Amino acid sequence: MVFTPNVTVNTKFTLGFALCWLFVTQLGCSRNADNKSSDPTSAQTTANSTSQNAGSASTSVELFRDVTESLGIDFIHQCSENKNPFFMPRSIGSGGAFFDFDGDGLLDIYLLQNDGPNSPHKNQLYRQTESGFVNVSADSGLDVAGYGMGVACGDVNNDGRVDVVLNEYGRARLLLNQTEGAEPRFVDISDSAGISNLSWGTSASFWDYDRDGWLDLLLVNYVNYDPSRWCADSSSRQEFCGPDNFPGRVDKLFHNRGAAATPADVRFDDVTEASGFGAKPGPGFAAYCADFDGDHWPDVFISNDGATNHLWMNQRDGTFREEAGSRGLGYNSMGKAEANMGITIGDADGDGLFDVFVTHLAVETHTLWSQKPRGVFIDQTALSGLTKTKWRGTGFGTLMQDIDNDGDLDILLANGRVIRERGPQPEVSPALDGFWHPYAQRDQILLNEGTGRFADASPSQTALCGLASVSRGMLAGDFNNDGRLDILVTNIAERPRLLQNVCGTDKHWLTVRAFDPRWNRDAYGAEVYLQVNEQTLMRWINPSYSYLNSNDPRAHFGLNETAKFQSIRIVWPDGVEEEFPGGKADSLVTCVRGAGKLVE
Repeated sequence: MVFTPNVTVNTKFTLGFALCWLFVTQLGCSRNADNKSSDPTSAQTTANSTSQNAGSASTSVELFRDVTESLGIDFIHQCSENKNPFFMPRSIGSGGAFFDFDGDGLLDIYLLQNDGPNSPHKNQLYRQTESGFVNVSADSGLDVAGYGMGVACGDVNNDGRVDVVLNEYGRARLLLNQTEGAEPRFVDISDSAGISNLSWGTSASFWDYDRDGWLDLLLVNYVNYDPSRWCADSSSRQEFCGPDNFPGRVDKLFHNRGAAATPADVRFDDVTEASGFGAKPGPGFAAYCADFDGDHWPDVFISNDGATNHLWMNQRDGTFREEAGSRGLGYNSMGKAEANMGITIGDADGDGLFDVFVTHLAVETHTLWSQKPRGVFIDQTALSGLTKTKWRGTGFGTLMQDIDNDGDLDILLANGRVIRERGPQPEVSPALDGFWHPYAQRDQILLNEGTGRFADASPSQTALCGLASVSRGMLAGDFNNDGRLDILVTNIAERPRLLQNVCGTDKHWLTVRAFDPRWNRDAYGAEVYLQVNEQTLMRWINPSYSYLNSNDPRAHFGLNETAKFQSIRIVWPDGVEEEFPGGKADSLVTCVRGAGKLVE
């Protein structure tokens, strides 16, 4: 099912791209902020089940199966080049990306190394084929070495090909996609394009903050790290330093100048100071770009590790005002700034307004801020049942997605300590180097009971939560286009885990791509509203969330037992609204701007 206007895009690549994507396939249903404390892992009981609306939390059904090796992912994360084992960037981890670099309609995988610029271990690109994933890194231009942290994917020159930005410790790179056919070709245009970041970069995000149709770039920065600083735990043993030992850094904002006839013409201006971002440094980890107050201009929320979060509100003139405190997102309900790490957003309680979830240390609690009313957030963590899990972990990557397709959003957590555990430990992944064993934890999955309360399904989900690792990134993407969201977890010093969703085919779904032919790319920042009977479900088109990652850019909806939907409403990034007709579920739908009915 494709909703298309009468437009022609004069790009050779676009025709092939469109033929692959503009379709519908009918398928069967289917941190260390406190160095004095260790992370507790004592068992806790889950909250009692409450009345259920859209879905039902079944904690015993198998949700995922590990297909990493069987599908050809042989990547091993390396972080050993530096001679100091407590070199702080080693503990931060590296992200990865689900993205379609060749425009064939299948998500490919890109994984980052953290072994330094002189290492033989380089970032790896895996192209998806009919039989699995094939390593196509060699001579691709993406096979670079460095202290890889965050990655963002987006089309910076609107040529229909998805480009890549790497945010690293000590540098940033813009890699322009010049692929023709199946063989990847990326060119580093960082210098000519004006992309420079000498700080310790973490997450990155593409967004069109001035709504001119050209993707701008946000680079989140961490702390002004001094490698000569020696830090210790409460037993006077050397340990990774925490962020409170160093001043925070300013996050950087780059404005895309626009039309570029050739790769050499791609240009960005550093507008960090002019935009206001330079006024408030912080130990930034993750970011989420979205319209937080309903004015149809994108804002950005940034999690700061052990410091007050930042919520930069768009003033519509190229400047931003920081308002996290006044809007409720600066602190938790106790007025405390915690070790804020990964970010995900979604309508957890089904009230039509998106909520914000941020991960923290195990000695703290992860925080769920509910949005009530628009633009104002209240800490609802205790009421959500998130404090009553089987075990506690130090969370980094996180997802708020409908994993079991029952119509509500679940929460997943990638865990791993930042200080050594001194007590009993769970069974550790046998592939993990012994140095990292005291940092290993089990990941978690919390299923929504239908009302915004969550039940812990972790003990029964062995593929995700069975063995302890030092997990960092967590990505969501439907790599096989079967309507069930799959997961990729990146781990320090071992292989990632590609987890195929196997939760069954008894529940319906819909996947929506929002495409703007004027700009020849996905409409980053668009809001997608799906009308299903009397319920309205909402998602964002934004691949940059969780922690250091770039996710599937399409909007996924679980529909439970409902086999059809009434309509799709798209709020495009510039505020224009269109409505598209309803249809059958279990489909991949592309909504093309200009093909819908204009909503006045």
